[in-house]
Amino acid sequence: MKSRLEQQLALLMEVDKLKAVLRRTRVKSADGRLENSAEHSWHVALMAILLQEYANEPVDLSKVLKMLLLHDIVEIDAGDTFVYDTAAYQQQTEKELAAAKRLFALLPSDQAEELQAIWLEFESAQSAEAKYAKALDRMIPMLLNFHNNGQSWIENDVSTQQVLTINQRIEDGSKVLWDEAKQMIEEASQRGWLKS
Repeated sequence: MKSRLEQQLALLMEVDKLKAVLRRTRVKSADGRLENSAEHSWHVALMAILLQEYANEPVDLSKVLKMLLLHDIVEIDAGDTFVYDTAAYQQQTEKELAAAKRLFALLPSDQAEELQAIWLEFESAQSAEAKYAKALDRMIPMLLNFHNNGQSWIENDVSTQQVLTINQRIEDGSKVLWDEAKQMIEEASQRGWLKS
């Protein structure tokens, strides 16, 4: 039987694989390479700290950060699904649940239960923390797309209506950020980065 520390270190080494899971959004840099899921998780966690004042309700920032640092580790097994690919997105739930069970089982049982509960809370998007975390998770790819001249929207033939529909959940966590998102969507549409 592995010691507690050995179990914790095993998960830490396993989650290093998240650095190899590529997303459809490109980083805002000179090389314009694809962002990986580990970078996304770090970026959205920093966003949670900086934008907490715009959450619709008071939130426990520590819990939000845990959610955001954990939310995509399941992509190690399940892969990243492009949010605008609705057919693939619906099938993703089952894959992610299986991945969560496998990954959290690497930990000592008390940590496994706690972290899986936080991951499930994020997925259900019912608490103030989960709604805020989900809002940020949707907002950061929009910011990157907008500041990369609509890159993944253009590459994947995404429409204005798709972006509005998929990202409306931002409003559940932050009306202020949703207002900002709608302005970006309108401008992206006017610039021809989104299909009509």
